[in-house]
Amino acid sequence: MAAAAKEAIENLWEEVRELSLGSTTTQIDHLSSPPSPLQFLRDYVSPNKPCLISNSITHWPALSLWSSTSYLQTTLSSSPVSLHLTPTGRADSLTPHPHSQPTSPPPSPPTLVFASAHVEKVQFSTALRMVSESNTTDTKCFAYLQEQNDCFRNEYCGLSQDCDDHIPWASEALGCLPEAVNLWIGSHLSVTSFHKDHYENIYAVITGEKRFLLLPPTDVHRMYVRQYPAAQYHFSEDTGDFTLKLEDPVRYVPWCSVDPYPSSEDKDKEMAQFPLYYNGPKPFEVTVKAGQVLYLPSMWFHHVSQRPDSRGLTIAVNYWYDMRFDIKYAYFNFLQSINYLSPSDSAFRREQMGSCSKVLTSNQGDESDMITYVQNGDTSGLYDDDDDDD
Repeated sequence: MAAAAKEAIENLWEEVRELSLGSTTTQIDHLSSPPSPLQFLRDYVSPNKPCLISNSITHWPALSLWSSTSYLQTTLSSSPVSLHLTPTGRADSLTPHPHSQPTSPPPSPPTLVFASAHVEKVQFSTALRMVSESNTTDTKCFAYLQEQNDCFRNEYCGLSQDCDDHIPWASEALGCLPEAVNLWIGSHLSVTSFHKDHYENIYAVITGEKRFLLLPPTDVHRMYVRQYPAAQYHFSEDTGDFTLKLEDPVRYVPWCSVDPYPSSEDKDKEMAQFPLYYNGPKPFEVTVKAGQVLYLPSMWFHHVSQRPDSRGLTIAVNYWYDMRFDIKYAYFNFLQSINYLSPSDSAFRREQMGSCSKVLTSNQGDESDMITYVQNGDTSGLYDDDDDDD
């Protein structure tokens, strides 16, 4: 039974490309003009298929105005915004916890946690300066403006006249207006790790470029989604240092384990731990340039990196439309529930979990965090199923 399921899942990866996405390319469709609502619904939303679109936002004032730093600073001069800070440029990503306790010999690898950025409210001019300074090689603090939660219509509402309130052909096709509109400003070191969202995403780049790696929902087993304890960075302005603290009470986040760009030192280890990703079909690669729009379908896994403009900035606006929780969502949940456990995946689980389940708690008598082991315990009730972080 297990062998048959494994073969069926691997066949699915190939069939979805042959039938819908293209089996001989890692490129997605590129439309030279915006689609009609009917074409968009029929050719892309219904089959859950991404596409790149040119000449859809050429009328936006943002394309010319936002290349001026002085315009942005003047327009948002009195606006406090949420600035995200990390020591690496990687927010909402997996990182080793500094207080991990190794098990008995042989030593286990450090416990990975899902690390969120330190967030503080600052004036926009200060935030923009700190994002620009993140391009320098000697900085220990990397800044990114990525608040989400409809931030464009809230924190950045002074710029709202420079873009459309919604994407007309998408709104008509989807039968609704966007639930949220978000602004993103980052440097070349701002990276978003592999994840998926329960939204139909219309992603417009204003300055710089965004590079996406995409995998369809059918490839969920190749992402090695695991439950990781949540932690958050805390930044000290006095010392300029970060501390990483586990959330209390403990919360677990399901997150993709794969890093598509490991360091040369870690590459062999990553390939051995995650062979389904590295040995399977290649991800689709999309570079979204200034003035272009990406349709990113709901539940597609995506990894995002950036190439900034001459100021060291990449600026984008995205529109989140509610997805339909229909039969495709039911199929995805069924597929995800099928146990696909390769020998290397078993080894990965043993390394991460040891012979027991790890429950991370906060030591009330100490500022550092400690790891408590629950032998053969059931930790399922601790897991948080929300994976909509972006």
